[in-house]
Amino acid sequence: MTQNKGDLVPALVLASASVTRRQMLENAGIPFETLPVRIDEEAIRASMEAEGATPRDVADALGEFKARKGQEKRPDALVLGSDQVLALKGRVHGKPASREDAAAQLLLLQGQTHMLLSSAVIYHEGAPIWRAIGQVRLTMHPLSEAQIEAYLDRVWPDVSGSVGAYHAEGYGARLFSRIEGDWFSVLGLPLLEVCSFLRLRGWLD
Repeated sequence: MTQNKGDLVPALVLASASVTRRQMLENAGIPFETLPVRIDEEAIRASMEAEGATPRDVADALGEFKARKGQEKRPDALVLGSDQVLALKGRVHGKPASREDAAAQLLLLQGQTHMLLSSAVIYHEGAPIWRAIGQVRLTMHPLSEAQIEAYLDRVWPDVSGSVGAYHAEGYGARLFSRIEGDWFSVLGLPLLEVCSFLRLRGWLD
């Protein structure tokens, strides 16, 4: 339990191994614990796509699966699950499985506008009590195969854990001509919405 304004409130637990999400919460001064959980993201994504789910639905479901699994391990806590998917022309793309897969993803994305959807779902007492989806439009410069290979020579395998095989906050920024939307959602968490919810519920000053 965490002390806040003299009252005992549930601890906030981040059900994710993401260093970036952890840093965002830390930088915002939000007290939390970290509890990485494992889910079969690829199987969930494939099953939902086969059923005609939208990219938004897929992102939301992945965040909820993480929050639910975290709550099973910490039933006393307020558990935050989050995930991010990339959507191009209605099709969802996950993290690249190899450098070759990363090159193929970048070849699809080059010269195109795609969406990043970052979900946040909070579980408490065995049920989801809040959810949000951050959406961002990103337009990538036209890139040749040689440019893509040169880029991967510099950043691989550091970007292997990122959808689209880029870190827009780092060297990957040079791939883009335009980014429209919430920057925190580019990084993988709709942080402003999370902070607003926590303030509303009294978990933050």
